[in-house]
Amino acid sequence: MARIREFDVDQAVDRAMDLFWRRGYAETSLQDLLKELSIGSGSFYAAFGSKEQLYLRALDRYSALQADDLVKILEQATEIRPAVRQILGAMIEADLADPTRGCLVVNTATECGNQPPAAERVAAAMRHVESSLAGALERAKSRGELSADKNPVELARFLTTFVQGLRVVGQARLGRTFIEDALTVAMRALD
Repeated sequence: MARIREFDVDQAVDRAMDLFWRRGYAETSLQDLLKELSIGSGSFYAAFGSKEQLYLRALDRYSALQADDLVKILEQATEIRPAVRQILGAMIEADLADPTRGCLVVNTATECGNQPPAAERVAAAMRHVESSLAGALERAKSRGELSADKNPVELARFLTTFVQGLRVVGQARLGRTFIEDALTVAMRALD
């Protein structure tokens, strides 16, 4: 008779995500994961297959949570500028509060970007951000908030790139003034 799993897999993925986010993929050992999740190696392998598979699952979870927040703000926005500022401002505040964590997608791109499964997920996460922003910018353009010469896809790609750079600068601890000056210039792209 098969044993019944004695732990919540979703909670385990969340805990693993936090550990990977704090320490990185390479610096998180299987023993670290077993200790953090309070499970044995047999249960670990039965539930997740491998450290890499758990990492990818944690990255998927992180990306989904971030995308949900972004989409919710953009879909509820009645004006694009305050919505974009809210999104970017939240990232700035998160990075200033804890500059060591940064963004798990950016961390993955820099640490595991040469590994196809991770690189594919990073690209998918960034494409999702771009798509969400492009849709919101297109709606804003149709409401007359953006000038006719503005290309929503190009703006979305710029903002997606800016978001990733913002997360790296946050980890570099260059301070609020540096980041807010950059945000001011980025917001001018919407003028």
